[in-house]
Amino acid sequence: MTTVSPSVEVERKTPFWKRLGRVPWTWRITIAYLTVMLFIPIIAMFLKASTEPPSRFWAIATSDIALATYNVTFATAIFAALLNGVFGTLIAWVLVRYDFPFKRLIDATVDLPFALPTSVAGLTLATVYSDNGWLGSLLAPLGIKVSFTRTGVAVAMIFISLPFIVRTVQPVLQEMEREIEEAAWCLGASQWQTFWKVILPPLFPTILTGVALGFSRAVGEYGSTVIISSNTPYQDLIAPVLIFQRLEQYDYSGATVIGIVLLSISLVLLLAINFLQGWARRYDSR
Repeated sequence: MTTVSPSVEVERKTPFWKRLGRVPWTWRITIAYLTVMLFIPIIAMFLKASTEPPSRFWAIATSDIALATYNVTFATAIFAALLNGVFGTLIAWVLVRYDFPFKRLIDATVDLPFALPTSVAGLTLATVYSDNGWLGSLLAPLGIKVSFTRTGVAVAMIFISLPFIVRTVQPVLQEMEREIEEAAWCLGASQWQTFWKVILPPLFPTILTGVALGFSRAVGEYGSTVIISSNTPYQDLIAPVLIFQRLEQYDYSGATVIGIVLLSISLVLLLAINFLQGWARRYDSR
């Protein structure tokens, strides 16, 4: 028979509202802020979408144009996040491990997509990658068209999500001990073996975090993609633009349905990435 301590018994008999009064102020402020800024808007969005009958909800969510925008949005965002996962890690490695002229300038330039208005970024990318632009004119003879295509959407997503990976990986690289690498070299490991078996395992969860942040940013991007793409259905129309088009047609519930689907798919993918992060940490701790 288990015995309950007097303090626990007194705690159980204390009314809930009195126990709530002993919650630290930091918790109260956090819960209040999250409720106002996160929970209430999400609940309101679900309530707005619930005004549509289930059959109508399903018809909007699975319409041909909606499915095409999901494909463009998520497939392109995943591609951009994975590509930045590789090159963003490489950029962070160079910025941490090497000293070279104008290093601080380049390091500061990485944050430019954070400060640059997305519409300005879209206009700049559309100009540079147009058939007459600096880069577009070099790609045009090869039959590669970037501006006003799905490729342009990918370029815009890569541009705006790159800093998330670099700034997530960079501090972890700075804190990693060089002595472990030197020990691996002394034991005969090559540079590639040292990176693959010594550096990458503890760095992998951090890279996944950066990829998740970059993916989330790319999925919700609107300002730059709407300019660099042609917004043609079934070609390069993304879900955020489709939502805006629904709003222009005063179809608020329809726009909310697309938004909920976008939110749900993003949440599932982020949970999957978090699961991979947890698995990587458990694997590394063994």
